Parts: sequence; structure tokens; C-alpha cells
Amino acid sequence: MTEQDEAWFDEAAGPLVRPYAVTGGRTRSDQFGLDMITLVVSLMSVTEAAGLPPEYAKIVRLCQRPLSVAEVAAHIDLPLPVVKVLLSDLIEQNYVIFRRAAPVSETPNKHVLQAVLDGIRKL
Repeated sequence: MTEQDEAWFDEAAGPLVRPYAVTGGRTRSDQFGLDMITLVVSLMSVTEAAGLPPEYAKIVRLCQRPLSVAEVAAHIDLPLPVVKVLLSDLIEQNYVIFRRAAPVSETPNKHVLQAVLDGIRKL
């Protein structure tokens, strides 16, 4: 096999560390109620994150602007539950903050939205 074949094979094989090893065996972290559309943003700079373990540093680099939990998982190529555990660790340490989507009960009702739409049409 040539070096090019080996490089292709290694990349296609995926991560060398199992996801449960990345989280220290933890599979759930429900303490913050993170879901797929929860927005997260880092409070650390990229240079401050250099001392963190690689997966945590990747998350901090990505979250310099607000991203959803699902976007973070897609960018770092780890399963969503693993990313939730890692984000929970970062939130506990005050390295990342989060904002949940508004519950359905707090969204404006249909009449308010229709009034806004009518006002915009009058412009």
C-alpha cells in the first residue's frame, strides 16, 4: 500500500477514540436541559482554550459566535449526546453560556403575529 492509500484508509476509519472515552464514560447530562436548538456561545477566547483537552478546545473555537447544539455536533463530528455532555462540562466551568429556545407558551399568539404582519403591509 502507498502512503496515499494509508491516509485515505485512516481518515475513512473515523475517530480513533470511542465517544464514551471522550466523555469519561458518561452518557447523559440532563442538568441544563440542552436540546438540539439550544444556542451556545463561548466566554473564552481561542487562545485561552489552547490548554483544554482537544474536544473541549474545538467546541470553544467553534462557539466564538452563537451556534446551536446540533451545529456544534455536526462541526466536530461527534454524536449529539456526547456533545451535550461536553457542553455541560464547559457550562459548569463557566467557559460557555447557553440560551434555550422560548417555550411554546411564551411565543406570541396568532393574533399578535397577524397584527404585526398587517402593520408591515401598510408600510
